[in-house]
Amino acid sequence: MFYVNANGTWGSYTMTNNDVLRRLRYALDYNDEKMLKLFSLLGVEVKRAQLCSWMKSNDDDDYQSMQDRELAIFLNALIVDKRGAVEGGPPEPENRLNNNLILRKLKIAFKLQSEAMIDLIQLGGLKIGPHELSAFFRAKKHKHYRECKDQVLRRFLQGLQEKLRPKSEFVWPDLKK
Repeated sequence: MFYVNANGTWGSYTMTNNDVLRRLRYALDYNDEKMLKLFSLLGVEVKRAQLCSWMKSNDDDDYQSMQDRELAIFLNALIVDKRGAVEGGPPEPENRLNNNLILRKLKIAFKLQSEAMIDLIQLGGLKIGPHELSAFFRAKKHKHYRECKDQVLRRFLQGLQEKLRPKSEFVWPDLKK
C-alpha cells in the first residue's frame, strides 16, 4: 500500500502490530470482551482502555503503539483459543516479532496447510507459489529463507477477512422505479 508523503513523494505503508491486531479483530468479528478474554487465557490482564488505545488510528491522540511482546501474547492466546491448551502450558511470548513469526503463529492458530495459506494470500490479491511460502517458515540461517514483507502479511490478513467475513451479497433496489 502506498501513500503520498507531506513533501509530495510516494512512500510505502509499514504494518504495525496495531494494524495486525485491528485486522484480526475485524476478521474474527471479536468484541472487546472476547479480546480481553483472550489475553486472560494466558494470565495477562489488559484493561479495556489499553485495548481501545491499541485499536485507535495512528493519528489519534489516544493511540498507543502495541509492543511486540503484547502482540505475541495475543497470538499465543489465539492459538490456545483455537486449538486448545497444550501440556506444559503456552510458550513464553517472544520479545521481538517479525512478519515471518506472525504468519507462523497464524498458520498454527487456524490449523492451515500450505495450500490453504496460498489460497488466502491469493484471495487477498497476491499470487505466490508453494516454494515462496515455505521460504517464510525456514530457519533464518537456511539458504532459502526469505523475509516475509508487509505486503504478504497484509494480503494474508485481507484474504482471511474475505474468507471469514465475506462481503455482503446485498443488492440495492432500483430506486428509479
